[in-house]
Amino acid sequence: MKLFTNTSEFDYPWERVTAANWNKYPNEVSTHVIAVDVLKREVKDNGNVLVTERLITVQQGVPRWIMTLIGCKDNKSYVREISTINLRERSLKMRSCNLSYVNILRVFESVDYIPDPVAPHEKTIFKQEARITAYGTFSRICDSMEEFSIKRFCDNAQKGKIGFEKVLKMFNDTTDEISTTIVNKYNETVDDIKRYNMFQDIERKCTILSDYYDIFNDAFARS
Repeated sequence: MKLFTNTSEFDYPWERVTAANWNKYPNEVSTHVIAVDVLKREVKDNGNVLVTERLITVQQGVPRWIMTLIGCKDNKSYVREISTINLRERSLKMRSCNLSYVNILRVFESVDYIPDPVAPHEKTIFKQEARITAYGTFSRICDSMEEFSIKRFCDNAQKGKIGFEKVLKMFNDTTDEISTTIVNKYNETVDDIKRYNMFQDIERKCTILSDYYDIFNDAFARS
């Protein structure tokens, strides 16, 4: 069994990182992920917890000797992922395992997104861990498969961070633009309401003057 660990930081608040996570794939850097399908979603704890099950389709280059060993004609594989996002705790936990070639290789991955302890409202910590176990008669072949898988995980982790940074920037820019539009529209609406109320007030005063015109006129005439 080989263990892969990775920790990185994103300069965005947890809320934006976890929201952008749903748009992480596809991206121009992590091209090995070719499809992500949502299988099930469930809301718990009065709307504070969202559990999502997804099927991830991966396609990437694999050495010929591994393809021959597992008896595979294409390099497409499938991964099952279950994620739990907790708004109250501000945590996102993602757990995944491979569905393909499980008799030869097992990969269990865990990913956590948590607020940065130092700057909890400005930055997000990403923690990743993968346990890779190869099965076979010859230990040397198993070791080679595990070593290859670890290297592939490392390469994909680097690409994943670069790709997600691009997605985050696009998401952040779009969110800021939408927020600005909403604020501007809100201010315009408030101004319209104020002008409307002002006109209503003027109209009300004119109506009062009209209704009591004779009284006012008589009072002024006597003076």
